[in-house]
Amino acid sequence: MGKDESELLERAIEIAVAAHRHQRQKNGLPYVLHPITLMLRVSSLKGKMVAVLHDVVEDSNWTLADLEREGFPQEILEALACLTHREGESYEEYIDRISQNPLAVEVKLADLQDNMDITRLPAPLSEKDWQRLQKYRLAWEKLKKIKS
Repeated sequence: MGKDESELLERAIEIAVAAHRHQRQKNGLPYVLHPITLMLRVSSLKGKMVAVLHDVVEDSNWTLADLEREGFPQEILEALACLTHREGESYEEYIDRISQNPLAVEVKLADLQDNMDITRLPAPLSEKDWQRLQKYRLAWEKLKKIKS
């Protein structure tokens, strides 16, 4: 690896902050707080890189090829590829794909935990919010069994 992991983590944070600039969570807070929260929940440096970058490809102009040029190793890129939704893919297929990659599972569990935090949603919760929370809970249970 060209750069050491701590340098890559710093670069991942810089990329996430720039990629999510001006994006907002449903509660109005800066979106970048979400990937930073996930980064703080996972323990390994590789997990932290994946966590802070987990929405960058999906929600910005960054591509996996761009991240590869930045020096991120294949293991990180593979986990990010798993965590990036594909067009035409059902949520169940997406979760099944994530389940094949231990690093992606670790980050998705943290992501689901944060997404199930109802304080991140504007009150009162709608029926759609409750349905989404149920979908996230089922995915969390499935991935938790895999990790255990």
